[in-house]
Amino acid sequence: MWIQTRSVISFLWFAIICSTPFLSGSLEAIALNAQTINRPNVLFIAVDDLRPQLACYGQSQMRTPNFDALAKRSVLFERAYCMVPTCGASRASLMTGIRPSPSRFVSYTARADRDMPDAMTLNTFFKENGYTTISLGKVFHFVDDSLAGWSEDPWRSKLNDYQNESVQRTAVAQHQQKYPNRKKVRAMPYESADALDSEYRDYETATQAIARIKQFAESKDPFFLAVGFNKPHLPFCAPKRYWDLYSHEDIQLAENDGPPLNAPEGAVHASGELRAYASIPPTGPVSQDTARQLIHGYYACVSFIDAQLGRLIQQLDDSGLANNTIIVLWGDHGWQLGEHGMWNKHSCFETSMHAPLMIAAPGFVQGERCRSLTEFIDIYPTLCELSGFNAPSHVQGVSLIPWLKNPKAPGKANAIGRFQTGDTVRTDSHRYSEYRTQQGRGRLTGAMLYDHRIDPGENQNLSGTDEITEFEESLRAELAKRKGRD
Repeated sequence: MWIQTRSVISFLWFAIICSTPFLSGSLEAIALNAQTINRPNVLFIAVDDLRPQLACYGQSQMRTPNFDALAKRSVLFERAYCMVPTCGASRASLMTGIRPSPSRFVSYTARADRDMPDAMTLNTFFKENGYTTISLGKVFHFVDDSLAGWSEDPWRSKLNDYQNESVQRTAVAQHQQKYPNRKKVRAMPYESADALDSEYRDYETATQAIARIKQFAESKDPFFLAVGFNKPHLPFCAPKRYWDLYSHEDIQLAENDGPPLNAPEGAVHASGELRAYASIPPTGPVSQDTARQLIHGYYACVSFIDAQLGRLIQQLDDSGLANNTIIVLWGDHGWQLGEHGMWNKHSCFETSMHAPLMIAAPGFVQGERCRSLTEFIDIYPTLCELSGFNAPSHVQGVSLIPWLKNPKAPGKANAIGRFQTGDTVRTDSHRYSEYRTQQGRGRLTGAMLYDHRIDPGENQNLSGTDEITEFEESLRAELAKRKGRD
């Protein structure tokens, strides 16, 4: 009804202005103005390294009131999956609506404009259709990726993560003394500082976004406003008051802190991203105290972002724009918090592939949950259809509008993803992953199969057991058919 009403209004307005003989200006410009009248705005919120560590995703220990409030006005997709569990590749895939392949969207350095130069990115699509497109914070991994798709140069905060730089310099010196072969060491992987929210970059990003919303409320221009928050990406630096939301002694460590039984070579990584920080040993497990500090810091950063999200949504409501604005919130991939002895993302396990997704669309269902499998390449066509457009032909995802209307509708049979030499498929009940000698090709070197009905932590690899060979072969065939190709 909402889309139909908008289309009728646009048509009537177009008919009126075209029949006015004294109207100046080109018909092309008039047509564009008619098409954009009453188009919904888009508030597009990305959160770096955010796994579903939110109260609204069942993590009751979390203090995330603003994420939870957004969930109550959204359809929350309980089983949404990224395409590649590393930031550059995940974002490039999402913003083009195209699956990764062995040579496309491979690493954190992936760029949409380099890997798929002929594809129209999501921001470019909205700009070409009359929207003002603005990028604040981390949206693409590289600030100049797909630059022509923004109405003005993207903005990013230049504030530092750390508040106590002398303490950090001391930590680096001590670490280099303990491990003299470590020449390049970052500061500590966490910091709890007696500092104001305004001293952190994500606060500044939210402040910039608030100012933009005020401007759009005055101009009435349709907008695609992309807001990218950096935390909870390492280092876990947040004001002390967010650390104080959690009792350090009550923080639970991962129970499955060892590799899965029979995991193939290459499935479990050495947490290389974390190893770059002071106090983290070059090899081997971190201590229990360090693990608890890391988890505490991650929680604090999530709650800090929750506060910035609250500021942003409050301004949208206060501006009067909320009734005509689609809100999409997504984390670019999951994150390990010690599961299987891993930290960071970069794996084909559920902990890396699973990420939050919420969509609040005026005129559609609110406050319900969708259990259907969802892929991040589905976001592009969904926003196109919600805004009254047909998605470009290159887009490989499917619109989620059927599930925004009825979250209990039957969904996809599977969700496909990959990382480096591994390809993975998630079905309703299982996850199957296979590894080859080269990225996406070459000889099969190992496989994993987990039954999520009895093993949601993915601790017992069932691949190769006689009783499930036929089922495993069916998953292998499905993965071969649906995974991205060069």
